[in-house]
Amino acid sequence: MARAVTTQRKVLNTTIAWIIGLVIFFPILWTILTSFKTEAEAIANPPLFLNFDWTLENYAVVQERSNYMRFLWNSVIIAGGSTLLGILIAVPAAWSMAFVPSKRTKDILLWMLSTKMLPAVGVLYPIYLICIELGVLDNRLALVVILMLINLPIIVWMLYTYFREIPGEILEAARMDGASLKEEILYILTPMAVPGIASTVLLNFILAWNEAFWTLNLTAVDAAPLTAFIASYSSPEGLFFAKLSAASTMAIAPILILGWFSQKQLVRGLTFGAVK
Repeated sequence: MARAVTTQRKVLNTTIAWIIGLVIFFPILWTILTSFKTEAEAIANPPLFLNFDWTLENYAVVQERSNYMRFLWNSVIIAGGSTLLGILIAVPAAWSMAFVPSKRTKDILLWMLSTKMLPAVGVLYPIYLICIELGVLDNRLALVVILMLINLPIIVWMLYTYFREIPGEILEAARMDGASLKEEILYILTPMAVPGIASTVLLNFILAWNEAFWTLNLTAVDAAPLTAFIASYSSPEGLFFAKLSAASTMAIAPILILGWFSQKQLVRGLTFGAVK
């Protein structure tokens, strides 16, 4: 009886999980399907699900109109650069908070997290003026620094929770053997925390890749990433849904593939590192 109840519960949980997953994935699926429609079919009423004439015309138009590879390269540099810089700053910060805590460590962590509650539009104007004064408007380096600072609280929090799981006695033993602070972090702490660091890197890369507010407001041509590439298909004449869907599909494809191959590591980071 108990085994039957357990089996039914597993089936119910699995069914609910699949339903939730399909509901979440449906907008992405609909975007991909719309990218293969004509503009008339994209706005048809009632909507056409699979019964339409599949075409690659939208992708051809997008390729002719925009330099996709330039937008893609900007996204890789901005997302990758902000992630790398954030990890370089966050690892020592999380180490000090995890293994050399002070009375104010928890207050500092909460303060860092509270900065994520600040509406981005509230600081857009001063940051915009700073970028103009420094001559870094529409500059990839400026976006790398800005996105790193935006995501730094999350990086520090995740690494802090991972580092807390590492026994401090191991680091103490390394110090007794003569390991310097640099050696302790590079050769002892980092290898033991590789799963946590990898999860943090993946999550931060995805957050930076998907960032639209700052990239749309601080770029024009030279540093425009894929978010600007998508936005370019919204014009005063109206929305070209089929071409917009094709551009969106091309923009999300790299990160979807990355997420698919690294889903185990990413889920572990979201559930263990960010919650515990």
